Amino acid sequence: MNYAIIAAGEGSRLAQEGVARPKPLVLLNGVPMIKRLIDIMMSCNPESLSVIVNEQMTEVRSYLEGLELPVPFNLVVKSTPSSMHSFREVSREFPSTGKFILTTVDTIFRQEEFADYVKAFEESDDADGYMAVTSFIDDEKPLYINVDANMTITAFRDNPWDGVKYISGGIYGLTPPAIDILDSCMAKGVSRMRNYQRSLVEGGLKLKACPFKKIVDVDHAGDIATAEKFINGD
Repeated sequence: MNYAIIAAGEGSRLAQEGVARPKPLVLLNGVPMIKRLIDIMMSCNPESLSVIVNEQMTEVRSYLEGLELPVPFNLVVKSTPSSMHSFREVSREFPSTGKFILTTVDTIFRQEEFADYVKAFEESDDADGYMAVTSFIDDEKPLYINVDANMTITAFRDNPWDGVKYISGGIYGLTPPAIDILDSCMAKGVSRMRNYQRSLVEGGLKLKACPFKKIVDVDHAGDIATAEKFINGD
């Protein structure tokens, strides 16, 4: 599996709340957030890893350049206006064939659930993508997901409705056709990941929803303790 991490955000909310470290290097139980994520990916049949950081993150860049990894490592240093633009930049490093999994550096999940998700995606031969979903809602602006009886995603919605069960978990398992749609979205000026995901469905790609019990994001200083408790099984 090819992996990618978007770590190009400024982490401004954390900084405003007194967190001195750049977001990717925020410690969770003593381990930098990005290192924990890389370690999980490196335990799940990796073929390559690509990471994008912004041009101001010199400390993060130095940290990543000092890592010794068992697979080809592509580090992209570029400031972008959005996570979708970061996705486009880092996607240039993906192999032309094969599957890849992309997430942001502040997406926190349990290793065992991620391993099951990777295995399901690897073994799938009838889907263009596997998207992590969760019924645990801890996001400020969740992206709600509609699925059919076979867990195929039929719609991404900004607002909830009666019977809604899942929101996006922010972990995207995709195949090369998704990059073609990404290029089309960029050409049309689409600038949000949620609108890109809608375009995947509108473009006829078959996306399967893979449930996680819980996924949390680290956006605020108070989220750090929450993430640590979650990782520890609380």
